[in-house]
Amino acid sequence: MLITADRILGSTGTYLEDGAVLTDGDEIIAVGPREEISRQAGPDVRRVEFAGTVMPGLIDAHVHLIFDGSPDPVAALQNSDEVLLDQMRHRAEQLLRSGVTTARDLGDRNGLAFRIAEEVEAGRLSGSRILAAGTPATPPGGHCYFLGGEVTGEKQVRDLVRRNAEAGAAVIKVMTSGGGLTKDGPRSWQSQFSREELQALVEEAHSAGLPVAAHAHGTEAITEAVDAGVDTLEHCTWMTEDGFDLRRDVLQRIIDGNITVSTTVSPHWRMLPKVFGEERANLMFDQIRQMADAGANMIAGTDAGVQRTGFDGLPGALTFYAHLGIPNSAILDMATRRPAETLGLGEVTGRVAPGFRADLLLVDGDPLQDLEALQQVRAVVADGHMHGQE
Repeated sequence: MLITADRILGSTGTYLEDGAVLTDGDEIIAVGPREEISRQAGPDVRRVEFAGTVMPGLIDAHVHLIFDGSPDPVAALQNSDEVLLDQMRHRAEQLLRSGVTTARDLGDRNGLAFRIAEEVEAGRLSGSRILAAGTPATPPGGHCYFLGGEVTGEKQVRDLVRRNAEAGAAVIKVMTSGGGLTKDGPRSWQSQFSREELQALVEEAHSAGLPVAAHAHGTEAITEAVDAGVDTLEHCTWMTEDGFDLRRDVLQRIIDGNITVSTTVSPHWRMLPKVFGEERANLMFDQIRQMADAGANMIAGTDAGVQRTGFDGLPGALTFYAHLGIPNSAILDMATRRPAETLGLGEVTGRVAPGFRADLLLVDGDPLQDLEALQQVRAVVADGHMHGQE
């Protein structure tokens, strides 16, 4: 397939004007000036002429396909696995239609997300590619205990990691702190695991060649996760019982240790001052700004599936970072190249370059000038297959 466009977003923050992308199956084989690449395409190659921007497909680093994004997403778990599986298929399709070609699912029940991942990989489902964690580790009665991952002690922690690894996990998820989704569990700022349990989990995961994603709201939980050597910090909101406490020494260890901060921002972020109050919301916003300014490796996720967060929200959520003053080029990196590298796909996807997978997003307008362009999706190419209008 030959795709020609007004502009192609290749390397960070730069366009190839009047360019073309040539694909063969699921691979990009050439990128360059329109006339040059057009000459390389044979007469039987499908040609798509486009007037907007071609860029890498988006990556949502934090979703939960098992939840429905309603005001009470936990209630949906009363459905059978087969009903949930069918709903999850629709959500994977919705992710793809919004421009997300890869998503990391960080917690489900009974390995249902593994089945979605297999269906997409086999071509039986036109959805976002899914990297699934399976059942997240949590203590008895801990955050998201209803997903079935309650463990206590080093042996049970290691056993859960092994079960997830054997089932096909691409990442291991651990709930190092409480969370708002679990109304009868620990508070978001409270730690959940002992130092020894966390170290055992990380050791077991790394021995299986798997990274560890730590749900961590509390400042102490963040510190404990860093001590244990996790690979990504999910949320990383620096909560305490009395408010917030971003510890600069721990942040520097995060940066020095190349631990990625996976911020989870709702597409409805503008409503947060009304929900939490102006002062508290501004403190939350400022902490993310401080992490970015300090040089933390930050990637974008939406936590799709939790309260009032759908599966088409990543483009809208990215406008939050522009509100903080982060340049659009860096924001696009947070949703393409950086998460690809964090997820172990840095040589596979996240860039429009020869040898990379044909995961492309075609949007009207110029996202380097205006991120709203990301919400004007004309077509999505995933694994070389085009979806949507041309």
